Amino acid sequence: MKRTPILGLAAAFGFMFAASYIVMPVLYSRLPEPVSFTMWAMTVVCAVLAWRVKRAGEHGIGLDNSQLNPITVANFMLVGRASAWTGALVGGASGGIVMYAGLQSGALSSVLGGVAMAIAGVVLERACEVPPVH
Repeated sequence: MKRTPILGLAAAFGFMFAASYIVMPVLYSRLPEPVSFTMWAMTVVCAVLAWRVKRAGEHGIGLDNSQLNPITVANFMLVGRASAWTGALVGGASGGIVMYAGLQSGALSSVLGGVAMAIAGVVLERACEVPPVH
């Protein structure tokens, strides 16, 4: 599995930012209040999972009861990848809302939460990588 490309995340953020800004004149009155709690919560979840994987270095990753199961680590990696992309997309869309409606829209927290979630997702994904075999 290849690493999530940082440039791809930035491009997705930019695309959603532009697309959101373009459709805001039509959709803004129909939008619910932005809720950024979920993105901040997933940021914390990704950070805790990355810490857990890094901490597994004491006992390692394996099938022993004292080790972290490799399937669990693979699942953590998928959570990280999904969080990175979701954070970039939702953060970009929220950025378009902020650009259209200004800071009073309340979407600034969603922009920051999306960026934080994307960063935490990348950190988690990279924490779950297997070192190269020589």
